[in-house]
Amino acid sequence: MKRDLLIATTNPGKLREYRSLLARVPACLCSLDQLGLSLEVPEDGESYEENATKKALAFASVSGLLTLADDTGLEVDLLGGEPGIRSARYAGPNADDPGRRGYLLEQLRRYPQPWIARFQCVIALVEPGRDPAIARGTCWGEIVPVPRGTSGFGYDPIFQVRGEDRTFAQLSLEQKNRISHRAQAFHALLPALGAFLHGGAGTSA
Repeated sequence: MKRDLLIATTNPGKLREYRSLLARVPACLCSLDQLGLSLEVPEDGESYEENATKKALAFASVSGLLTLADDTGLEVDLLGGEPGIRSARYAGPNADDPGRRGYLLEQLRRYPQPWIARFQCVIALVEPGRDPAIARGTCWGEIVPVPRGTSGFGYDPIFQVRGEDRTFAQLSLEQKNRISHRAQAFHALLPALGAFLHGGAGTSA
C-alpha cells in the first residue's frame, strides 16, 4: 500500500515540477489544496535549511503526513549573493514574478556582464516523531538582461544555465528536471525518501 506524501508548497510551478520528479516514486502525492490546508509559515530563518525545515515541520504537524518542503533562492555574485533567501520578497511583499525580475535587473544594470549567478535549493523531508532529512542542489548560470521563454516561473526567464544557450524558461519541464537545482536536491534526497517510505530510519542526505 502506497504512503501519502504531502508536497508543502502553494507555488503551482514548484508543485508541477515535484509531481514530475516524483512520478516513479511509490507514494500517493497530496497537495495543500487537496487537503484543504492553509497555513502561514513565516520564512524568517537565517538559511535555506532552516526555512525548508520550518515549513516541512509545520505542515507535517497539522497533516500528520510525511511532508516535503523546500526553500529556494537565486544568488548573484555581483550583488554579494543577493537576493538569496529573500528571493521571493526581494522586490517587496506584493511584487509579482515580472516585478521581481525587473527589480533584480535594475540592481544589475550598473555592473558589466556576465552576471554570474546560481540557484540554490534545499529540500526538507519530515515525518512527525522522526529526524528530518535534508538535501541541497545548486545550478550555476548567469542572468541575462532580457527575459526569454514562457515556461517555468519566478526568475527562470532571466537565468541562463551554464553550458546552455537557453534560459530555464526556454526548457521543457523534462529538460529542466534533468539539470535544475531542485532536481539535484531531489535526487540527493532519494535514499532518505526511500527509507521513510519503507519504514527505515531517516537520514540526512
